[in-house]
Amino acid sequence: MNKKRFFLFICILFFCTAFLYARGNKENESSMSKNEIVTIQITGIVRLVGSSPMNQIVISSAEKEWFIPREEMNKLHNLQHQTVTVEGEETIIDLTFASGIPAGKRRELRNIKIIYIEQ
Repeated sequence: MNKKRFFLFICILFFCTAFLYARGNKENESSMSKNEIVTIQITGIVRLVGSSPMNQIVISSAEKEWFIPREEMNKLHNLQHQTVTVEGEETIIDLTFASGIPAGKRRELRNIKIIYIEQ
């Protein structure tokens, strides 16, 4: 009976240590990406990037690019290659590679209101 208890104790100890290792205690909220939402007004050129199944609308200015989500692509789809001034909520997402190395920032613009279209 003692051998069975000892074997059961070793098995439980093994599973507990495997569980504790897999909990991911190195990942905490400070190391994860924090999204900030700010309302901004930008002026830039509307472009369509990507191929058919994964295309996106991008507003490009001299220094930055803002990606438009699929829900709001129809607002700017007919304004390609035109300079527009829009107002919206900017969300900045920190991108990382699978190895944990930073991959830059992605700026998304939601709740868009078109203010001015240059002809």
